[in-house]
Amino acid sequence: MVRPRIFRKLRFKPKSHYFKPQGIPLRHLEEVFLTKEEMEAVKLKDFDGLEQTEASEKMKTSQSTFQRILSSARTKVAKAMVEGKALKIEE
Repeated sequence: MVRPRIFRKLRFKPKSHYFKPQGIPLRHLEEVFLTKEEMEAVKLKDFDGLEQTEASEKMKTSQSTFQRILSSARTKVAKAMVEGKALKIEE
């Protein structure tokens, strides 16, 4: 039996849901999808400058789960930047 999904505390609502390379129409780009959880993790750790323990407490998750979410988000952002793909944040 699958373990039930725990809902995490998400407070951040991004003003934009798409980021893409300039000068290339969106229809010609592949998309990389960033979940709400991943966006929240990046905001708390990289933008707000919180320590991992503080950020994981704010998201109501374990530190190891927070690290996994943050690592996944950073990988996706790097992939979008390096490969020139559009980054779409889940609404």
